[in-house]
Amino acid sequence: MSSLRRVHKQFVEQHKRLLAQQEELINLEEGGGGDKAFAMEEDSDDDHRRQRASHSRHVMEAVGSPILMASLYWYSGFADHLGGRGRGGSRTRTSVMLRPCALTLASRISHRTTFTSSFTLLDVQTNYNDLLGQVRVLATRGHLQEALSLFYSLHPPPPHCPQTYATLFHVCVRHRHLQDGLSLHRYMIAHNPIHPPDLFVTNHLINMYAKFGHLDYAHQLFDGMPRRNLVSWTALISGYALCGQPQKCLSLFAGMLVHHRPNEFSFTSVLSSLAESDGVYGRQVHALALKMSLDACVYVANALITLYSKICNPGGVYDASKDEAWNVFKSMEFRNLISWNSMIAGYRYLGLGAQAIHLFIQMYRDGIGFDRATLLSVLSSLCRSNGLDDNVVSKFCFQLHCLTIRTGLILKIEVATALVKAYSDLGGDVADCYRLFLETSCDRDIVAWTGIITTFAERDPEEALFLFRQLHRENLVPDRYTFSIVLKAYASLATERHALAVHSQVIKAGFECDTVLANALIHAYARCGSISLSKKVFDGIELRDVISWNTMIKAYALYGQATEALHLFSRMNVQPDPATFVSLLCACSHAGLVEEGTRIFDSMIEVYGIVPQLDHYACMVDILGRAGQIVEAEELLSRMPMEPDSVVWSALLGSCRKHGRTLLAKLVADRLKELAPEDSLGYVQMSNMYCSDGKFGEAGLIRKEMKGSRVKKEPGLSWIEIGNQVHEFCSGGQHHPERNIIFRNLEELIVRLREMGYVPDTSLSVHDVEEEHKEELLYHHSEKLALVFAIMNEGSSNCGRTAIKIMKNIRICVDCHNFMKLASNLLQKEIFVRDSNRFHHFNDGICSCNDYW
Repeated sequence: MSSLRRVHKQFVEQHKRLLAQQEELINLEEGGGGDKAFAMEEDSDDDHRRQRASHSRHVMEAVGSPILMASLYWYSGFADHLGGRGRGGSRTRTSVMLRPCALTLASRISHRTTFTSSFTLLDVQTNYNDLLGQVRVLATRGHLQEALSLFYSLHPPPPHCPQTYATLFHVCVRHRHLQDGLSLHRYMIAHNPIHPPDLFVTNHLINMYAKFGHLDYAHQLFDGMPRRNLVSWTALISGYALCGQPQKCLSLFAGMLVHHRPNEFSFTSVLSSLAESDGVYGRQVHALALKMSLDACVYVANALITLYSKICNPGGVYDASKDEAWNVFKSMEFRNLISWNSMIAGYRYLGLGAQAIHLFIQMYRDGIGFDRATLLSVLSSLCRSNGLDDNVVSKFCFQLHCLTIRTGLILKIEVATALVKAYSDLGGDVADCYRLFLETSCDRDIVAWTGIITTFAERDPEEALFLFRQLHRENLVPDRYTFSIVLKAYASLATERHALAVHSQVIKAGFECDTVLANALIHAYARCGSISLSKKVFDGIELRDVISWNTMIKAYALYGQATEALHLFSRMNVQPDPATFVSLLCACSHAGLVEEGTRIFDSMIEVYGIVPQLDHYACMVDILGRAGQIVEAEELLSRMPMEPDSVVWSALLGSCRKHGRTLLAKLVADRLKELAPEDSLGYVQMSNMYCSDGKFGEAGLIRKEMKGSRVKKEPGLSWIEIGNQVHEFCSGGQHHPERNIIFRNLEELIVRLREMGYVPDTSLSVHDVEEEHKEELLYHHSEKLALVFAIMNEGSSNCGRTAIKIMKNIRICVDCHNFMKLASNLLQKEIFVRDSNRFHHFNDGICSCNDYW
């Protein structure tokens, strides 16, 4: 004890020598980084703090740092005895020079006292500058509330402190504290009005409002500046980039070029905004970066990788030499972790899972290291690792699992959820995936549960709904995003009763005015066969966004109600987006409105300035092809500015099948096999065409080729809800427990339908069986079995209604379509069949599609 107190005495004696260095540290702390530091990434703040800390250590070494540190440790060890005073309880007067030491001391005693009290411990008698310095130190160390409390307690308010305001605004942005930033701005206007506005402070204000999405006010501040520098322009451009407004970014960038030479941060902002648009402007900005020799900057190169990954479609077999993102990555002299992450994320975005895996392996072997973002991209790439054996991918997933455990990243809830999703996508047992979630996710909050529900929503909607019920048992309250995912799962199951139940929960949770959930409800009700409820929800939305209009237009398209969809579009009071036109063109395709569809397609660029993408071209090819205008569809396909994908070729193939263009269909099918070798569509369509033409030998060769390529046709499945339970039927119906009774009732129904003129269409059946067996195969299609089962259970609570709703996973065949028309007339019931493309509403022997599907 006595030796420690001697050290403390020596520390006090060194006080005078420390005063000699006071001015140097004050200048260092007050000078800051200026606009240059503000323009750098957030990590630059940490670098600046490290430089200050290093400088402090050099000063302490010059005056005897062992003495200083020993004294500080003495203070931290006996803080409770000394109560913040020197030996004997007398106050020890220190200068602002000791603030870095006080921070070290505060970290030692943080379990006993607050950060601010560390200054009380040393009892620094300071002036305004000292107190403002304390405010900045507190803020930069993450103690924003304490910094603001200290700042607001200063009376009278400091007359001029731009550095302090800038630091506080910056920390508000960094920690996402909008309300604190707004309050601080109001305080500054009320107590420290600066005329003309300080450039440094205004730049931080523009950055704050832009980052929080208040672009109008940010632009207002920008317009009111008497003088702007490069940071001013870059802050506003970054804000528009974050909000997804590439045209505004380009306009500002062009204006900036008149006054300033852009730096790497300006280029990074504008390139990141262009990643969501077409590649024309992105390449122009890239060319300008090349001209200014900024393309080699790691920030710019990273943005270019992201840009080219999103605007480029490799099409067909992947060729690395044509991959612009890879060429940028390969040419980089220096790559940081973000460079590798961007390239892996690009591969994931393009569905090139094998390339993402190989790049991660190279990255790991080179000792680059990885982080949470790396693992998230790689894990989400596993389900699309074309070119790799499933066993190899499964083993790699297991290795990643081990890696997450070894590094501790498994404790990150998003990593654990991504790992569960990877196992699920690779065919892992649902129970095992759920067990993994329970074992690895120590902090299972609502975000974690929502993530796991999202994982199962597409693969196994029923399991997703089971997890939703488990969530309630954990006494967790679902948020708006959870409800939207659950509604998506119910839309897949097409159970109106459950959608109504979730709707009631949404209302009880106080989300009835939430536009996002209203949009999800519109979609769920439409998919469940209740477009009237969709319209009711849509009419009740007070503030409709573009997604609200798109979802309702898509619902009308799903039901073939093109007139209603076009009328709704004419009432649309918000700017349409690309998804709007996809829904409109789908509606025109289902109704055969060729002229209207062509007019809408042409208006995209001419009226709305929206460049058609692959989805729009696929719809337009489908519109022309369905109407028999195959030549026009071919011409449109040849004029496409991008390489057609499998969806576009599939649309043309379907048209060829419908209109008997066998030779063209074979060319299209071959192209489709190249683009999507695992897809059975090309094989099935060609086999059906050959069967229709009576070329059963060629059809047999197609099936043999399909078998040799290990491509499997998706089995036909249908679902119907009976007595609060969803029943599933597959073609053949051999797995249903009541199959024998269903078959007998089906035979009786067929006899009655034959009397009304029903003749089985066996043209698409295989040739090497008897005609009687061909008809038997048609009779046992899944939707017919579901219909008979519904008739058998008319006494059930939800089958005694006049309407029967059947959901099917693939396109309804011609024979089943004719069967349903006659059955609706015979039974005097409305029958709804939702296949993979649309709803068919059968009533009195007529279908809503008018046999145009």
